[in-house]
Amino acid sequence: MLRSSFTKDLTEAGCDEAGRGCLAGPVVAAAVILPKKFRHKLLNDSKQLKKEAREELREVIQKSAIAWAVAEVSHAEIDEINILNASFKAMHLALDKLHEQPQLLLIDGNRFKPYRDVRHECIIKGDATYFSIAAASVLAKTYRDDLMQGLANQYPGYGWETNVGYPTEAHRDGIKQLGITPYHRRSFTLLPEQLELF
Repeated sequence: MLRSSFTKDLTEAGCDEAGRGCLAGPVVAAAVILPKKFRHKLLNDSKQLKKEAREELREVIQKSAIAWAVAEVSHAEIDEINILNASFKAMHLALDKLHEQPQLLLIDGNRFKPYRDVRHECIIKGDATYFSIAAASVLAKTYRDDLMQGLANQYPGYGWETNVGYPTEAHRDGIKQLGITPYHRRSFTLLPEQLELF
């Protein structure tokens, strides 16, 4: 069972992102403030959950949360400012959208760019440690998966309906055969040998 909170008294927002390692599409982040004693037996790191469980949990989180928000940074901006900065920016944008101001941020991972004057704690594997970070991981992933499903209909042949932009064999085969789409991240190594794609 994950932990409900880092502190007893502070309003905490868990933050996580989805799509950092993808070759196409935006990076998406979510911020979630849960009630202090929130518990759910299924909630965990979104990568450990099946699609059906994530969809079920998405509704639970949105109904149970004190506040939640999702934000994205485009593939084009990722190419401009790099994926790490884009991930931080997406988290900041999600935090901007919260209707309640958190007093502490719980960040999945080992690095973060400070947000305003709000204290933060970076927690490695935080999405498998704290409910609020796990909730953020679920909201970010389900939002991004839906977005990539829509793009898969516009750009068939890359397997985005299943790989959601990650560098699978099917995705790279699509790049080899069809070239790149407007949604590919040109600053990434799209193929191991980086063929002439542009």
